[in-house]
Amino acid sequence: MKKPEQFTDEMLKGAFKSMHHQHIFRKKEDKTIMIDIFDFESPLDIIGSCFNAVFLTGYLKKFLLERND
Repeated sequence: MKKPEQFTDEMLKGAFKSMHHQHIFRKKEDKTIMIDIFDFESPLDIIGSCFNAVFLTGYLKKFLLERND
């Protein structure tokens, strides 16, 4: 965490092989802009990669956009 500019969530144990989610905050005029950088890796190698491409990447993008709205 680097207040008030950014903080990072990192999965230590769970469903993903790895997950790193960075929240960056920038001031623009009288507003705050938030930038999300979300990197993840699914387990199960090739099967996980296919699942990401077909379903999970789009689902997570939609989830983050809706949550941030």
